[in-house]
Amino acid sequence: MSAAPILFERDGAIARLTINRPDAANALDMPTGRALVEAAIECDTNPDIRCVTLTGAGRMFCAGGDIGAMAQAGDKVGALVGELASILHMAMARFARMNKPLVNLINGPAAGAGFGLALSGDIVLAARSAKFQAAYAALGVSPDGGLSWLLPRLVGLRRAQEIIIANRRIEAEEAAAIGMITRVVDDDKLAEEGAKVAATLAAGATRAIGAMRAQLLGSFETSWETQLEIEARGIGAAIGGAEGREGVAAFLAKRKPDFTGGAA
Repeated sequence: MSAAPILFERDGAIARLTINRPDAANALDMPTGRALVEAAIECDTNPDIRCVTLTGAGRMFCAGGDIGAMAQAGDKVGALVGELASILHMAMARFARMNKPLVNLINGPAAGAGFGLALSGDIVLAARSAKFQAAYAALGVSPDGGLSWLLPRLVGLRRAQEIIIANRRIEAEEAAAIGMITRVVDDDKLAEEGAKVAATLAAGATRAIGAMRAQLLGSFETSWETQLEIEARGIGAAIGGAEGREGVAAFLAKRKPDFTGGAA
């Protein structure tokens, strides 16, 4: 029996997802894409899950699409790749819209769709050995995995053009310096640091975090006045909810708030 392409583990309120095809550089094929969608739906809909982490097994985070599977598809390669990209995008959209944070732990090189997937977390910690490369130009194809949307917003259009069009590889230290990732961590400390970040976020105000994620995600498409209205309505609704009441009470009592007792 083959191993599950996505490992799904629970550590209390934290869901830990691992792309589990280390012998294939964690490349994405149809079973892996479908398993990622199933995991994303579970993370999105399960109220007991308050934070999600995503990493890769072995020495790579994700090499992108499975080139071997594409080669075997022959004349149907276009349909195969289009379907695979759509499945991956379904999972990524679920992760982006869930009312809980996503922490990506980039344990090694990320390329192609794996590059976009790596950048999609709210917090992105990269091992010092991690590298990022678009790789699409070398294959004669255009991006997927949200890279053409995420990268310009993180590093600016001019840098994104060089990284994607000229296929320039970015080392972990540079990725942090240009704002592409949150920060670099020593390889042997990545899991430990990721666990600390996830534990802190899992103890946070999940509904408020969900609102923050939605506001940030939509901010590039809304006008200044519209964003102000969204913020005003959001904070007004939040302060009257269970999390807001607990936050105010804890502030006045000079104690640490306990947000885990309310609804997620």
